Amino acid sequence: MTAEILRIHPDEPEPEQIARVVRALAAGQVAALPTDTFYGLAVDPINLRAVDRIYEVKTRARHKPLSLLISETAQAYGLARDIDTAFDRLAERFWPGPLTIVVKAGTRLPLRVTANTGNVALRVPEAAIARAVVASLGLPITATSANLRGMPECTDAASVSEQLGNQIPLIVDGGPTARSTATTIVDLSGGGLSWMILREGAIPTHEIALALQH
Repeated sequence: MTAEILRIHPDEPEPEQIARVVRALAAGQVAALPTDTFYGLAVDPINLRAVDRIYEVKTRARHKPLSLLISETAQAYGLARDIDTAFDRLAERFWPGPLTIVVKAGTRLPLRVTANTGNVALRVPEAAIARAVVASLGLPITATSANLRGMPECTDAASVSEQLGNQIPLIVDGGPTARSTATTIVDLSGGGLSWMILREGAIPTHEIALALQH
């Protein structure tokens, strides 16, 4: 298998090209596409065979949940439960952007997507292509980085093709990503106003703390 490279405008994605990606995802295929940090591997998260394929492609440990991209904050309420003011504050301040928020998963999501943790990691990316795909598909998409385990993350389509070009059918070339720093991951799944930084990335911890102050 050699991946098809599909060029899409990063700021004004062509609807017919987005439709091509959505058809691939709806058919259970894996597609690589640019987010605002790195290129990610997208599948329909409700399709468990497609989710399994991501773990195979990446040789990723199956106890790690996959993060999901959504097109707007409102979508989070259908995917998570027990969302509170801490979530609202962070979403209002940092989305769209490089912040991944871990919350308790709602009943709509298969346990396998949460890696049996009962939690889900959500993000509204700044990348127009990813948001357009989610909006058109009507579902969130997975966003785990498009690279082999132990290899560097990819900031352009050529690097994805080098690492994964013979493993996935479709790579969206939306040019280089806007950043080369991973997202910051905040865990709000403890409930109450408790929060924990799981990974400091593009957004520094002190900015998170400021946003959550009363």
